[in-house]
Amino acid sequence: MSSDTANSQRLPDRVTLVEMGARDGLQNQPEILSAEIRSELINHLARTGLQRIEAGSFVSPNAVPQMAESHKVFSLLHRQPGVTYGALTPNLKGFEAALTAGADEVAVFASASEGFSQKNINCSIAESLQRFYPVMEAAEKHGLKVRGYVSCVMGCPYDGDIHPAAVAEVAGQLWQMGCYEISLGDTIGVGTPLKAKKVLEHTSRTIPISSLAAHFHNTYGQALANVFALLEEGLAVIDSSVAGLGGCPYAPGASGNLATEDVVYMLHGMGIKTGVNMEELLKAATFICDQLGIPSRSNAGFALSSLIHPSG
Repeated sequence: MSSDTANSQRLPDRVTLVEMGARDGLQNQPEILSAEIRSELINHLARTGLQRIEAGSFVSPNAVPQMAESHKVFSLLHRQPGVTYGALTPNLKGFEAALTAGADEVAVFASASEGFSQKNINCSIAESLQRFYPVMEAAEKHGLKVRGYVSCVMGCPYDGDIHPAAVAEVAGQLWQMGCYEISLGDTIGVGTPLKAKKVLEHTSRTIPISSLAAHFHNTYGQALANVFALLEEGLAVIDSSVAGLGGCPYAPGASGNLATEDVVYMLHGMGIKTGVNMEELLKAATFICDQLGIPSRSNAGFALSSLIHPSG
């Protein structure tokens, strides 16, 4: 059996996409969109077949004004059956607001880098993890699942390269706390495929691959390659953002997330199911790019839109 055949046989038959555009994408745009526009984006996305959408973030509006009125966003949703609408909740106050708003699940985040943790949330990694225990207890009480994010898994703008063991340590603590899934984030997009595999190798020693996800930014154009490298290892949950929206205010030069259109195009081209309708996805991308007055960062989205609406 050739190595190519062996690799193809390890690829998952189906991949779950977790849509980040309405939260991680919009929170890093300079424009502050209304709750009405944000909810309409989410309603567009829910019509694509995406089953997991992070709809908002319950943080201080002074810290992240783009995520203000997330409670209103939830109230305006036309909820689709089978779609999970999640929210980022960094502390108990945020969790309580998300619970009141009707979030289906919540997420907490920690960094694999001490420097990034201090710059991002003004505390150490250990202190940030301590803040999550009340969230985990409240979530268990109310029957909500908690997702965990680990940022800077392959590099930090302040600390440089991050050792995979440091990632595995933080991810393992989130897992032991009760997070049902851990998303590994290349926040500044510096990772390459072999680095991505090493991070997964270390982390999967204590957390099943079925409970891990990839969240890759595309700063150096490596996101799709990194995703494919982890697909080969059996990873089957990918975070992505419509039109490639995103970035990181604490990571100079960091561009957007992996575009949902790009990863859907790649997966469908390999015969891997996602349940996502590309035509509806392009409509969602067109909607939000028009609202922001920016072009899409998705190569596949741009190419497919050009075929549908050729110039001249």
